[in-house]
Amino acid sequence: MDQRRILVIAGSDSSGGAGLEADQRVIAVHKCYAMTTTTALTAQNTLGVRGIHHTPPEFVKQQIDACIEDIGVDVVKTGMLASAETIDIVADALERHGRPISVIDPHSSADTQDIDLAGLQEITNILKVMVATSGSQLLPQTAVRHLRLRLLPLTTILTPNIPEAKLLIQDATDSHNETIPIRGVEDIVHLTHGVQALGPQHVLVKGGHIPLTNELKAADSEAERKTVVNVLCSKDQVLVFRTRYQPSRNTHGTGCSLACKSHYAFQSHAGLVDA
Repeated sequence: MDQRRILVIAGSDSSGGAGLEADQRVIAVHKCYAMTTTTALTAQNTLGVRGIHHTPPEFVKQQIDACIEDIGVDVVKTGMLASAETIDIVADALERHGRPISVIDPHSSADTQDIDLAGLQEITNILKVMVATSGSQLLPQTAVRHLRLRLLPLTTILTPNIPEAKLLIQDATDSHNETIPIRGVEDIVHLTHGVQALGPQHVLVKGGHIPLTNELKAADSEAERKTVVNVLCSKDQVLVFRTRYQPSRNTHGTGCSLACKSHYAFQSHAGLVDA
């Protein structure tokens, strides 16, 4: 099998647990070839982000072009984009090097049918991240609108956590001072629908920030935390993935790894659901 070429456009994590470093490990496990474009250097560890040094946007462009013009690319996966200027650079590059197109017709049924994305040859954009697992906001509020208007229409699969999904909805509705309550799984599904309506072909909202009870209601205490759900929404399909809640402080980089794992759907015969 040909080795697929994955370009990761993201920030570097000095502790090695997230960002470019985590993505490259996931890509290597799946026997793909990783290329990188570094959007920022961070001083961080498992407890949080202490400082961010932005890469000049023009140099981000040079990195992207250098990789694609020589090696080529099958999948583009973005992480921390750091600024509105960098978002514009990335959006321009995606369009310049082959804007992603729709390659599937999702099954319009209520059961868990696979989404077959085998054979994809176009550039695919997997987009995250605005808010780190630790709670640090990695994308300035002024840049969220650029991300929503420029990148979401180019995105094949968007993988926000719940705080990131809320930021996108608040920006789209100009309701930054209004809270979006999450009382249970129904609200997470509704949130995912709202984000998917902003332009991505698929949205996977990761529910780890709000553990649920066995009845799939928001837990009020540690003792009530029994379940975590991730919700995948496409145009005609919604799937809820339910897993057992596992208390842990070792969550640094989990969002990056899950998002990067999605590339497997686009470089193998696995569908998005299996990936």
